[in-house]
Amino acid sequence: MVKVKTEEEIDLMREPNRIVRDCLTFVGERIRAGMTTKEVDTLVYDFIKASGAEPSCLGYCGYPASACVSVNEVVVHGIPDERVLEEGDIVSVDLCAYKNGFHGDGARTFCIGEVSEEKQKLVRVTEECFWKGIEGLKAGTPLYDIGYRVQRHAESNGFSVIRAYTGHGIGREMHEDPSVLNYGRKGTGPRLAKNTVICVEPMIAAGTYRVKVLRDGWTAVTLDKKSAAHYENTLVVREDGVEILTL
Repeated sequence: MVKVKTEEEIDLMREPNRIVRDCLTFVGERIRAGMTTKEVDTLVYDFIKASGAEPSCLGYCGYPASACVSVNEVVVHGIPDERVLEEGDIVSVDLCAYKNGFHGDGARTFCIGEVSEEKQKLVRVTEECFWKGIEGLKAGTPLYDIGYRVQRHAESNGFSVIRAYTGHGIGREMHEDPSVLNYGRKGTGPRLAKNTVICVEPMIAAGTYRVKVLRDGWTAVTLDKKSAAHYENTLVVREDGVEILTL
């Protein structure tokens, strides 16, 4: 069941989402070749704790880190370890913060040094997919219009949309209804109510959209080992548009 938020609850959600926004900026300014993905995770943990919040991902269903750090062919849920980031990598950092009884969630994909033109395009188009997905979004919009717009933009640029993972509602729980697909048919799905809070998060692949999960039970990689990118914000559906809490 979709849990529509009150204005008081939305006000409480502003701070954890601001922390997510600032943490992603902080990481983006520091991530570089030669760092390990574990060092990236430490940046996230230290920033969130110093902000008076808790890293929502740490311990979630047994997840062992504060962020998902996903390199190149890893779509989502890359577990930070001793892997060293190299020039030419793209790295998705997905993180959540918990404060005031609510969660905030966001993700960005960063380029490490000089990356190929295809990877640059993939990262750019993935962010564009987010903005395309929320075009015209307001109270009363059919849910699957978001995915329709994401899919159309991704595929028009020669990329594919990951289907195994979706966006979601968020609030007192990190993952709530509804599931926010990145594909779909225009004009279908339940109509979104005013003050619904959702995470819209295109996950776009350079090749196939099919994925497999590695033996660790978390790390999802593209079957063809081609790169994927990820971009996510938490937003509130308003009467006449959206309010993005992580920007």
